[in-house]
Amino acid sequence: MPDLSAFPITRKWPATHPERLQLYSLPTPNGVKVSIMLEETGLPYEAHLVSFERNEQLSPEFLSLNPNNKIPAILDPNGPNGQPLALFESGAILIYLAEKTGQLLAREPATRYQTLQWLMFQMGGIGPMFGQLGFFHKFAGRDYEDKRPRDRYVQESARLLGVLDRHLEGRRWIMGDDYSIADIATFPWVRNLVGFYEAGELVGFERFANVRRVLEAFLARPAVQRGLNIPKRD
Repeated sequence: MPDLSAFPITRKWPATHPERLQLYSLPTPNGVKVSIMLEETGLPYEAHLVSFERNEQLSPEFLSLNPNNKIPAILDPNGPNGQPLALFESGAILIYLAEKTGQLLAREPATRYQTLQWLMFQMGGIGPMFGQLGFFHKFAGRDYEDKRPRDRYVQESARLLGVLDRHLEGRRWIMGDDYSIADIATFPWVRNLVGFYEAGELVGFERFANVRRVLEAFLARPAVQRGLNIPKRD
């Protein structure tokens, strides 16, 4: 049985199954990337809810695993060379889990790097831009009389959707016929933009027929449906 006692995070979130990968997360677009990945691959894991309402992401125990105080983070008792591995940043975790399981990331070098470029497109573009649009449209940004910040993110989000839509023309998934970590990273954010952020009309989402088509296919996957609700909220 693996011994995880050296990791302070296990004192706040004890592991019932220490032999399984431990997930510390919340069902946000970044958080569900990892729960969906785990559900798709079938890797045994145990999920722990990190409550933002209780500021648990700022607790010393969580900061011991992720000094950047963001979800998700994982602790894999069976990491490289059989040693426990703690890891944060959703993109890094997706790559690690793909390599660990041999799934959802091509081994052939050219396709592998092309997949990673679309993962970085999400990490550097779609995630930050959609998140800022959500802030200025749905949350505190609504109190700003000056709508230029909101409009700047509306325009950039629409541009990114256009890039994605053109790429998806004639493709089943971002990488063609093969579902990959690029899809798992991207479509929770698209779902959030038009759902939780209620920004579909702002960005003209109906224009992006290919994005809408692939989003529907993504949301129809059983593993996605499970992963979107993990960890369960209090």
